[in-house]
Amino acid sequence: MGGGRGRPPDSRPFDFAQGRLAGATKYCRISHQTASVIKTEQLRRSYNGRVLFTLRDFRREDFETLWRIDQSCFPPGISYGRLELSAYIRRRGAFTLVAESAESGQAERGEIAKPAPSILGFIVAEASRRGMGHIITIDVVPSARRFGVGSKLLAAAEERLQSEGVAQVFLEAAVDNKTALAFYKRHDYFVVKTVPRYYSNGLDAFVLQKDLLPSTREQPAGAPFGSHLE
Repeated sequence: MGGGRGRPPDSRPFDFAQGRLAGATKYCRISHQTASVIKTEQLRRSYNGRVLFTLRDFRREDFETLWRIDQSCFPPGISYGRLELSAYIRRRGAFTLVAESAESGQAERGEIAKPAPSILGFIVAEASRRGMGHIITIDVVPSARRFGVGSKLLAAAEERLQSEGVAQVFLEAAVDNKTALAFYKRHDYFVVKTVPRYYSNGLDAFVLQKDLLPSTREQPAGAPFGSHLE
């Protein structure tokens, strides 16, 4: 799957509170301690019956693979160029988590060596000093979809944002990406607005929000998801 395309027209972060494009100085850097330590978690569900998933932080050598995954997940005009993706990954306040296949054990003598881990997907997210989070992109290779990779990446990013004091998280998704919109609906995101011609190819985007901290706010009846997806 592919979703969460954070692409304002001039590639600056969007100030959701003011409804305008914001300068990069509005974003703070996530603490070194939080960014450098991530709990590696093996999922109970296996990939192709053999390979377990693990989550880890981005490494510099991952970049080319992540860019190629992004090209396979999104069409031209929505997929990122190398410089653009690199800028998002390195942006102040941003972090990138990678989902990687992992074998459960070492090959014994006489056995065929197990394949090296491969990247199945990734998520790029960022936090602002006003307590708002932003999912920039979440990408999963086609062969690894429907195995919980995207859900685990999203949950891990939300957990990290919440640990930084983020109360709400936002993302953008193309209005015609029904697969991504249904995915976010399952994870309690709701549409808050539509941005006309958000993408460079002229396509509109929905801005979606999720409250990470307990809230008494109830989504009103007849919210946009019902009319656009069902």
